[in-house]
Amino acid sequence: MANVSPIRNIGRFAGTHEPDEPPGALQQPKPRQAFMTVRGLKKTFQDTTIYDDFSIDLPLGKFISIFGPNGCGKSTLINMISGLMPMDAGEVLYDGQQIKDTRISYVFQNYREALFPWLRAIDNIHYPLKVLGIGRRERQLRVEKLLAEFDVPIDLKAYPYTLSGGQQQTVSILRALVTEPEVLFLDEPFSALDYEMTLFMREQLQKIFMKLKTTMLLVSHDLDEAIQLADKVVLLTRRPTKVAEIVDVNLPWPRTLDVTTGDQFISLKRHCLDRFWREVKLR
Repeated sequence: MANVSPIRNIGRFAGTHEPDEPPGALQQPKPRQAFMTVRGLKKTFQDTTIYDDFSIDLPLGKFISIFGPNGCGKSTLINMISGLMPMDAGEVLYDGQQIKDTRISYVFQNYREALFPWLRAIDNIHYPLKVLGIGRRERQLRVEKLLAEFDVPIDLKAYPYTLSGGQQQTVSILRALVTEPEVLFLDEPFSALDYEMTLFMREQLQKIFMKLKTTMLLVSHDLDEAIQLADKVVLLTRRPTKVAEIVDVNLPWPRTLDVTTGDQFISLKRHCLDRFWREVKLR
């Protein structure tokens, strides 16, 4: 439903800009509670009501997947709660604090438009820190630290258009992580990749989450992916959209082939599919 430009908004979602913070400094996170709270969310497009008095509480420090019928507003939801899209009404608080007081990053579905084609991969990763006024030496240290933590088999001196789709999306994820966000939003980040690359990227994202424990909210149209990557799966109804159920995914990390083909995974998928079809057939 959303029509937004990743490039136009990259500066906002690289991190939170505080007018009174000194140049070169990232504001240290304040003491937090444990939940993201959404209350009374409302959104209408022309004559179609997508959300009306929508509320939910989600734990921070967890991986949350959002799954639901086509057109229910999955991407619209994370666009609103990240501050990318205005709400018609409602409130979003991250442990009692507003979006502007929370460091947020966003990985877009269309990686081809999300990266600056005239900048090398490494310069794309540096870009959010540059926008925040971080000095060159500090930027270099932060990027080197990030790259040292993850195995990145990419020529970072190459331009994005010379890289594969998976490599471009890897660069997008690294760029989103370089500001050390408190919350990372991912809008169907692997939907344009082939199956082999999708499986590889799911493994990489798991490694990142297990290492950093950054709160992640993933929109997915693939139920297997939604379950494999999540601590909790938020199942949505048809519009006007409500929460059908929040399913706990108590599977061991990492979610290897043995885990994703095991009885517990299959049982969770069966439960989610049953609830999904019940919601679809109700309308």
